[in-house]
Amino acid sequence: MRLSRRGLILGGSALLAGCSSAASTVQLAGVTPASLPIVPVPTVAPQPATLARATGPAIDPHGIVRKDLMERAQAALDTHGHKISRRDRMYLVDFQKFSGEDRFYEVDLEGGWVTAYRTSHGRGSDPAHSGFAQRFSNQMDSHMSSIGAYATAGASWGSQQGPNVLLDGLEYSNNRARERAIIIHGADYADPAFLAREGKLGRSYGCFSVSHADLAPLRERMGEGRLLFAMA
Repeated sequence: MRLSRRGLILGGSALLAGCSSAASTVQLAGVTPASLPIVPVPTVAPQPATLARATGPAIDPHGIVRKDLMERAQAALDTHGHKISRRDRMYLVDFQKFSGEDRFYEVDLEGGWVTAYRTSHGRGSDPAHSGFAQRFSNQMDSHMSSIGAYATAGASWGSQQGPNVLLDGLEYSNNRARERAIIIHGADYADPAFLAREGKLGRSYGCFSVSHADLAPLRERMGEGRLLFAMA
């Protein structure tokens, strides 16, 4: 029986298709392995978007917050996780810095950016009014600032200080914050005009006083269940 040229081509195609998984064992007539071209396999580099999803955004890429303060605050998020229910933002205070400098930081843990503000320290922490906090206490009527981890407890309003943000101290160094009425509030002595006139901010009774203009966005964004960590 004679097969047409078309029949041979179709039959050969079917044979090759059925043996594609074993093609490496078939040697074509007149072709040696040495005569086959070598085709390099391209190396595909991981895309930046993939790396970003795997590692998350870089927190504070410009190094605005000093490294040990950032590390201690991130550790406090885990230590006090049962009290810190919101992990989108945290707030840091660097009491090593002069009161006229930006030292109150809002850190976006999802986007990585940092916004800096100014804040006062307690008059008992700086009796000579040098602009630097030197002593810290958790005692009533000490008028000193307290360091450590706090949980924000929501926006409030007081008869003396007006709008404010309540804080709950989470450590032995600040666990009397509610009893001492340690809050975040606006104050004339934290406004830019006072700083321009005096060269430093005024002192509080231990509260984290900020300018009236800065209090509005902070009060709205701090809310309840976020970390505030203060360190000297």
